[in-house]
Amino acid sequence: MAPSHVLRCCQRVVGWIPVLFITAVACWSYYAFVLELCVFTIKSNAEKAVYMVIFHLLFIMFIWSYWKTIFSRPANPSKEFCLSKSDKELYEREERQEFQQEILKRAAKDLPIYTTTGTRAIRYCDRCQLIKPDRCHHCSTCDVCVLKMDHHCPWVNNCVGFSNYKFFLLFLMYSLLYCLFIAATVLQYFIKFWTNELPDTRAKFHVLFLFFVAAMFFISILSLFSYHCWLVGKNRSTIEAFRAPLFRNGPEKDGFSLGFSKNLREVFGDEKKYWLLPMFTRYTQLFHSFSPTHTHIYCDMLNACTRNFGGISIGRQAGRHAEDLEHRDRDTKSSGKTQVYLGPVLPNRNIKT
Repeated sequence: MAPSHVLRCCQRVVGWIPVLFITAVACWSYYAFVLELCVFTIKSNAEKAVYMVIFHLLFIMFIWSYWKTIFSRPANPSKEFCLSKSDKELYEREERQEFQQEILKRAAKDLPIYTTTGTRAIRYCDRCQLIKPDRCHHCSTCDVCVLKMDHHCPWVNNCVGFSNYKFFLLFLMYSLLYCLFIAATVLQYFIKFWTNELPDTRAKFHVLFLFFVAAMFFISILSLFSYHCWLVGKNRSTIEAFRAPLFRNGPEKDGFSLGFSKNLREVFGDEKKYWLLPMFTRYTQLFHSFSPTHTHIYCDMLNACTRNFGGISIGRQAGRHAEDLEHRDRDTKSSGKTQVYLGPVLPNRNIKT
């Protein structure tokens, strides 16, 4: 086995250590709260019942959203963003950058892209050999280009991006509520054990430690969750918050903002009844706009999301949306572009010069 393959395998194994740590802490917190606190320490049956019901609801949502964040495969650009075989050969043979850009411009002329590099060039990934869609970035850890990449999170051993950003936010929110609930309910028993009002049993260690761990995680998660709520309100990714996206007329930090309400729907979808559930509901936010001859790009990506991310009712809604799009395409073939509201609509920005 080549050294690079061995290193890659080691990286994959090591990548699961933070996930196993979080899983172990979650399992221990379940044991400590349910058995040591509720079963062996609390005397009131009514108090036990209320605590157990609320705890299990939060625990299920916490684990569910964590699972979805970890195991949702990063969304990648469709084949339309890859160079054709002939263009790829020309690009690889050409050593002059300006001529490489001419090849990329020709390949990108009908693609819905508005952002550029710092030198106003087409954004191209040499590793994946494709033209990067807007907000797409290459993850060196996952070794793929990820749509609307936010960051690579070691705690979930996955890239956080288009396919799982909603799940990541819900994971932070339910983690926060989970820790807050544990800290609030354990506090009175923490004080009683600390002041020796309760007998010195095995539960003492678990209750004391449970409070400290819950409080510590709550404080650390609160700042991260608050930051991502701010990002959602601005329709920015973590990458874009540190480096404003570049359009033809220069950098614009709010270039993708649609207003708070639409920014929220771009992450959570249009159906509010599913917002708090870790289900893929973002079928309307994939792309900016397509020419009538490229409707199939939208349809292919939509079908891929339906298959890969298990969206709630997405198959039915996507079918209706695609049919509407095709009807509009037929009506507007002679008049230019069909706008598909799958992200920020930037009609005046165009990198094709």
